[in-house]
Amino acid sequence: MKFLRNLLAVLVGLTLFTVVGIFILFGVAASFGEDEVQPISQPSILKLTLSGPIVERAEPDPLEELAIPFGGITPKGLQQIKQAIEHATNDPNIQGILLEPTLTATGWATLRDIRQALQEFKANSDKFVISYAEIYGEGDYYLASVADEVFLHPEGQIEFNGLAQEVTYIKGVLDKLGVEPQVFRVGQYKSAVEPFLRKDMSPESREQLESYLNALYATVLKDVGASRGIAEDQLENISDKMLVRNGADAETNGLIDGLAYYDEILTALREKTDKEEDDDLHFVSLTRYLNSWQPSGTYGKDLIAVIVGEGTITSGSSTEGTIGSDSFAKEVRKARQNDKVKAIVIRINSPGGSALASDVMWREITLAAEEKPVIASMGDVAASGGYYMAMGADKIVAQPNTITGSIGIFGVLFNAQGFLNDKLGVTTETVKTGELSDLYNLTRSLTPFERSIIQKQVEEGYETFTSKAAEGRGMAIEDLKAIAGGRVWAGTEALDNGLVDQMGNLEDAIALAAEEADVDDYAVRYYPKEQSILDLLMSDLTSGEYEERILQHQLGELYPVVHTLQEIKQYRGLQARLPYEIIIH
Repeated sequence: MKFLRNLLAVLVGLTLFTVVGIFILFGVAASFGEDEVQPISQPSILKLTLSGPIVERAEPDPLEELAIPFGGITPKGLQQIKQAIEHATNDPNIQGILLEPTLTATGWATLRDIRQALQEFKANSDKFVISYAEIYGEGDYYLASVADEVFLHPEGQIEFNGLAQEVTYIKGVLDKLGVEPQVFRVGQYKSAVEPFLRKDMSPESREQLESYLNALYATVLKDVGASRGIAEDQLENISDKMLVRNGADAETNGLIDGLAYYDEILTALREKTDKEEDDDLHFVSLTRYLNSWQPSGTYGKDLIAVIVGEGTITSGSSTEGTIGSDSFAKEVRKARQNDKVKAIVIRINSPGGSALASDVMWREITLAAEEKPVIASMGDVAASGGYYMAMGADKIVAQPNTITGSIGIFGVLFNAQGFLNDKLGVTTETVKTGELSDLYNLTRSLTPFERSIIQKQVEEGYETFTSKAAEGRGMAIEDLKAIAGGRVWAGTEALDNGLVDQMGNLEDAIALAAEEADVDDYAVRYYPKEQSILDLLMSDLTSGEYEERILQHQLGELYPVVHTLQEIKQYRGLQARLPYEIIIH
């Protein structure tokens, strides 16, 4: 009885702790949700500390500053960063910007977007931009190079030795487990299935990787050279031979302006802001600055709707990190039926996913394009299913270092018979009413006839994809197929081969939409609308996000591998997605 009493006491205590904790979280969230604008009341320096993930739009996180267990790193929003930089241009209380990029986890197009915003800040104001870090990764330095002055810790590190991409192959693991991947694809470059079939890279995959990596890096060298006043061929030589191996090398080769400790940076900032040696500097963070003013320009005679899609493409409703076809199509439909909306911009940052879900959204986008201008704006990546979405628009705008293309289809069905029988001792028997009733059975190999059925479906899906792409781009089907086949392209390459119409960022796409709609008095509205703090908290509690954060915390460096295996489980139906997760460093 004593054990039962103690057990009951523990259970009651845990229940009370959970309930009280939830009420406290709701109270904190509610208090943050009621915060009013808090203006910056004294001369300040905007401190842009950029580390971790940068997404298209970051939802507000009232618990960001609190030490919540397994809270993870709060992503920063690209649009919010650019909004802050733009507002700081004419804000009399912002004296300049201290940029601190370290271990940024984002794509090259996003970094270029922020660079462009900082360039405009410098061009339209007499304020300074100083960059400082203890470690500059390749992407960090690309961003930092736009600053007026770039400094590095005396014992710090800087990477400037070109781009590299590593592809992980799991055929050996599948062989050991006794799992047979049964793969169906079209296109010599549709190498999404290679990790299941090979232990090394195919010549075709290597060819496309080298091509778009070189194209991406050409943009990096061009931008860095323009900012630092160094010839591109000289930068290429520095990179190829890795002439920069420490801070002193970086200063000698002109990549940075000096080596400095943080207190020396503070001294330099005091000089720039006309402060005495003992005067305190006032810094304002991105989060704090975004709460210091009420965004203007939200009203206009007409509207341009920007509909954001970011993540893997799936059927159904959108969740964090996914574009749900039902949710996205609904937003496009609402914008099409809203007479105040004169044009639509589809903002895409996706490696693809379900071919069926991609087609659902493509249909709604083409319907909208029949009634009003629709412009596609590509972020870091808009490939495969992401390109499927874009090709329904009237025009496509991409950054030079956007990753796009990958027009192809594949399917994969795993046969776990060897694993079940040999590793676990599990056997199965099937009773069926027809010859093909168990076509998608995971406990046996497909027959040649069954394989032919699925391969035919994949080929039909490819014909649908390419024919719609050719129609959308106004190209002959033969010309389109010559650049399809699953091949991945950089933005500059896509412009040359006709897959996109022009280079530019989201603002360029919005301006193009306004021009196509012939409107000048307009407001820009983003969809889906941002959720309230309480809605976000409830969504986190019910969506399993905190369980995912706990898993990430526990697994550490192994988390990406487990996450990839979890994504493979979602490969239902035909897939239009990139060959692999692209992480370029």
